[in-house]
Amino acid sequence: MRITQFEGLTDQQVVALFCAARVEDYRHIETHAADLRQNLADGKGMDVSQARDTLGKLRRRYAEIARIDYFECTEGRRVASLLNDIERSLSPAASAGHYVPHADVAQYRDKRWVTRPHPYVDRLACAWLIRHFVNPQASIRYSNRANQDEVAFDMNQGEFGHRGNLCTFETMKLAFGLESPGLQAIAEIVHEIDLHDDRYAWPEIAGIETLLSGWSMASLSDVELESKGVSLFEGLYSAFSRSLETGK
Repeated sequence: MRITQFEGLTDQQVVALFCAARVEDYRHIETHAADLRQNLADGKGMDVSQARDTLGKLRRRYAEIARIDYFECTEGRRVASLLNDIERSLSPAASAGHYVPHADVAQYRDKRWVTRPHPYVDRLACAWLIRHFVNPQASIRYSNRANQDEVAFDMNQGEFGHRGNLCTFETMKLAFGLESPGLQAIAEIVHEIDLHDDRYAWPEIAGIETLLSGWSMASLSDVELESKGVSLFEGLYSAFSRSLETGK
């Protein structure tokens, strides 16, 4: 059945009705998640195993709601961020246990970069990071072999790559000391799509992964994939920066 309009309601009013229904669902999860975070902070007799079990239940409920959140209400992102904060507090050593040497952005501005062909989520996100934070005009080549004067990323023997449970994007973010809620959200999305370890939950993950898979099957050139990927992550960064850093 295809409906083009509800009598007496504008499109904005219909969207508002859908979002209002989801807001109540998200607030229910948010309340329980906030209680869990407070209990962990207060050390009220809850061990890590119990906390993970509770967090797992909240994640499953969140996933059920996100599937019918057709208009991606902003409350969903806020709840996802809260659940991810709890996950990080339960695994404080997950990234700290893998030392990432500091890299000075200024020393990489004139560097040439190389990564493997057919870039997917991790390499596309890294290409965006390079162009957004290091050098918008950076030379990025796609090859299975790096030249001596190139900085390799997400490759065997590359300067930037996976470290422990960190994907390459997370490694580069830490190396360059880049911190912001919007950037952290992208790092968690890239991590989940790249590693599929169920560590992070964001409502955008399924849609972004579907889009990336479609590009991968479309026989696009590496340059075309990079161009689309850079636009994708630039849009995500703008949206997350607004919603997470300003609360709107």
